[in-house]
Amino acid sequence: MTIDRRRIRSRGLRDIGLINWIICRIAARAVGAPEMHLFAMLALHKRLFWAWLPFSGMLLGGGRIPRQDTELVILRVAHLCKCEYELQHHRRIARKYGLDSEFQDRVFVYPDCDGLTHRHRAMIKAVDEMVLTRTISDNTWAGLAFYFDEKQLIEFSLLITQYEALAATISALQIRLDFARD
Repeated sequence: MTIDRRRIRSRGLRDIGLINWIICRIAARAVGAPEMHLFAMLALHKRLFWAWLPFSGMLLGGGRIPRQDTELVILRVAHLCKCEYELQHHRRIARKYGLDSEFQDRVFVYPDCDGLTHRHRAMIKAVDEMVLTRTISDNTWAGLAFYFDEKQLIEFSLLITQYEALAATISALQIRLDFARD
């Protein structure tokens, strides 16, 4: 017998509303998943879901940081937070943006790796500091500021904390994976 460990059961159309249900279906189709459990769960809180969607969308692909860099940040945050849900999604997405499995493995084993540029190392170091110490040191900030303008630095910080918050939410709500284990 399998024990259902979810704390809140995702439900369907009646509970999340037609528009949210359509958004969840579109999101699932976009990532090739039968269901997007994170979206379906968040959609239970309709107003909060609608506030979160544009913010998350802006950070994911509508911001000023190049998409490869965005995916690198998300992968590192998901790795540090041990969030398999986000790793499953963003390993696939990162490949679409040119970050192959070999590169992704380097992101996960940093600093014990070769093959990362100074830019990549600066970004990963900043992610690590933000996640592990809740801030970014002056030296690390200076290294990051060499590659990013002020608006990008603000976005970079919010991107880290957005995906860290998602990882914590996914863990707390015990949201199921969208794909079988990779």
